[in-house]
Amino acid sequence: MNKYLSIFCLLLVSCSQQENKKEVVKNNNGHWAPKSVAYEIFVQSFYDSDGDGIGDIKGMTSKLQHVKDLGADAIWLMPIMESPSYHKYDVVDYKSIHPDYGSVEDFKAFVDEAHSMGIKVIIDFIINHTGSDHPWFQNAMQGPDAKYRDYYVWADKDSIAEEIAKKEISFDSDNITQWHAVDGDTTAEHYYGFFHGGMPDLNFDNPEVRKEVYAIGKFWLEEMDVDGFRMDAAKHIYPDDRAEDSHEFWAEFKTEMEKIKSNVYIVGEVWANTETQAPYVKGFTALFDFDLAFSIIESVNKGKVTKASISGHGWDTDSVGSFITRVIENKKTYNEVNEGYTNATFLTNHDQNRAMSMLDNDVEKAKAAAAILLTLPGTPYIYYGEEIGMKGMKPDPNIREPFIWETPAGEGRASWIEPKFSTDETITSLEEQVKDNNSLYNYYKSLIEIRKSNEALTLGDLQAKQVENESLLVFDRKSDGQNVIVVHNLSDTEQTIDIESSKSLIFGNNEWLEEGKLTLPAYKSAIVNQ
Repeated sequence: MNKYLSIFCLLLVSCSQQENKKEVVKNNNGHWAPKSVAYEIFVQSFYDSDGDGIGDIKGMTSKLQHVKDLGADAIWLMPIMESPSYHKYDVVDYKSIHPDYGSVEDFKAFVDEAHSMGIKVIIDFIINHTGSDHPWFQNAMQGPDAKYRDYYVWADKDSIAEEIAKKEISFDSDNITQWHAVDGDTTAEHYYGFFHGGMPDLNFDNPEVRKEVYAIGKFWLEEMDVDGFRMDAAKHIYPDDRAEDSHEFWAEFKTEMEKIKSNVYIVGEVWANTETQAPYVKGFTALFDFDLAFSIIESVNKGKVTKASISGHGWDTDSVGSFITRVIENKKTYNEVNEGYTNATFLTNHDQNRAMSMLDNDVEKAKAAAAILLTLPGTPYIYYGEEIGMKGMKPDPNIREPFIWETPAGEGRASWIEPKFSTDETITSLEEQVKDNNSLYNYYKSLIEIRKSNEALTLGDLQAKQVENESLLVFDRKSDGQNVIVVHNLSDTEQTIDIESSKSLIFGNNEWLEEGKLTLPAYKSAIVNQ
């Protein structure tokens, strides 16, 4: 069956869906991910080793010590394969390194050095689509009999007439057709590109496409020795009405990758509510928790614990307490499908406005958000520069600006873009923050160190604590060997809470704790050892 046959059905009749099968995946136990902190890097903006203005693999290798010093022990790299765009999400050669970034040999040296420092390497793997310049698609455009024609999704003009007509309705993204004509020939067959015409979708109903993808995965896991993949646009492998096919594909993909590397880490981008996400879990080690990210930022901005998340993503404000309750419920739901599942937590990433900009450029708010992130279970991800308070608001290039290593800029500062948000005038450089004990960087570093040295904060269970003061976010983390109470003051005023059976603070100022009462200054956090 053609990958998007059901799209045609939707133009005529509603297509019924089968009930999702419940299948529990029992692997990943003992995986390294729950104990790790990950660091996301856009290579182009990280460090430039050759003076061409573009960050590169050698430059990134030279700055691995920064990742190590921060305390991160895994790196997620945004796309590094050859592509015509700056962001490189339209791949034209899956077994390459983009020439601007260096060579295959440079990348192998990077992985070897990272591994020698105890740092895992995860790469972006874009398989929902290729770039339109990929040799497969260039061949497919030659006609119905072309060798790679069925690697993509095609439809004749008449069968998708209503979809094409949406182009004339509005320029709103919900109304623009995802079907595209070849070279402007509107009378010929159209190909499907969910994101845009430069990214034609692959046809995963074709077993040859699956074989190609698994071979590419084998290349990166075996020959390049990466530790895993971040799977872009995982929800869009098939359309929504073929969700069960998507679930089965990802389970198959994970099985194939585990044949190559048993402890492979696969994290997926599935931005949806819990009900929609849950069946995907069997095909992934982790999924990014977008709703949690929004809830953390929103809570700090409002100065109180939020009860809801992004509109339309399924968090019912009438039935849910704090978002901590929702995290606990989600874990239970996901572990019923995959008992080794680990949440992938974050504040923002390369597709969102930067955390500091969303937090009113307030360093104390940024510290509060970081403290919440790093005291919750899962694998926390830090977007490069977040640890020094880099700023940025969309469009996308402005949230991917060069890292501020020192002021004034040294030779390694990338210059491919003129920054609008993160400049020498707006950001205190890493070099300066390292020397300042009260800096955002050192706050991140101390929190990560405490997280990794206390089992309750990595492998421990999460338990909500109900308190009347909505300015305080309070929860327990409990492991076999340790129990801690975590308290975050989300407000701009001092707050006090009774703490029973308290012993000492493992994070925070011990002067805050006196005679069973914990008094937290504005935006401060404490971890109490029980």
